[in-house]
Amino acid sequence: MRVTFLGTGTSQGVPVIGCDCEVCQSLDYRDKRLRSSVHIEVDNQSIVIDTGPDFRQQMLRERTQKLDFVLFTHSHKDHTAGLDDVRAFNFKQHMDMPLYGTRQVLDQLKTEYYYAFLEKKYPGSPQLQLNEIDDNPFEVNGIKIIPLPVTHLHMPVLGFRIKDFSYITDAKHISDNTFHRLEGTKVLVLNALQKEPHISHFNLEEAIAVAKKVEAEKTYFTHISHKMGLHSEVAQELPPSIELSYDGLVITV
Repeated sequence: MRVTFLGTGTSQGVPVIGCDCEVCQSLDYRDKRLRSSVHIEVDNQSIVIDTGPDFRQQMLRERTQKLDFVLFTHSHKDHTAGLDDVRAFNFKQHMDMPLYGTRQVLDQLKTEYYYAFLEKKYPGSPQLQLNEIDDNPFEVNGIKIIPLPVTHLHMPVLGFRIKDFSYITDAKHISDNTFHRLEGTKVLVLNALQKEPHISHFNLEEAIAVAKKVEAEKTYFTHISHKMGLHSEVAQELPPSIELSYDGLVITV
């Protein structure tokens, strides 16, 4: 399995025009973060988790030639706002793009992208195939996907486990049942917004505690805001099995 970190930031973590904070002014490419998303290549399938506002840029940067389906964690715009640009894959692959999300997510997509679901669609509108999922494991094209339910303050969010790779973003609480589903995972990707406490995201201390509880061979933190600080400095504070991810990082699981 090959995993590419398409983006590792948040809407508070992307470069801001005119911002003079040390992260925005940094010349380290690891401090330049687009909205959080990953691309997974496994068993001849090409999968993206979340299509944030930077989706098109991310696909172009990675020269992604094929996309088989998209998984959505939740309906917040920083995870869905780039969906319209799957139309490029519609044209290239001559197929509707299968999307997998909870009913709440799919209902939100139908509202935001209403023009893609009209009876008489405007030519060139994205062609989308909606597939409702819940907390139960499911298969797509022979690939078993295990949802990882977490909560984002009061909002239900799904992480996903595929084989030995587990991806969780926008979490503040993880239930015992989800910890059970994480047992034995080799690679964990987990949100760590900043060092200070936050109402709906793990901060750095909380994310480290979760990583230690899961005991994956390797943990990568994502969904990082400017308030986390410089990559090079934070990296020195982390235990040996934990790293900050960065845009363009490629790992093999």
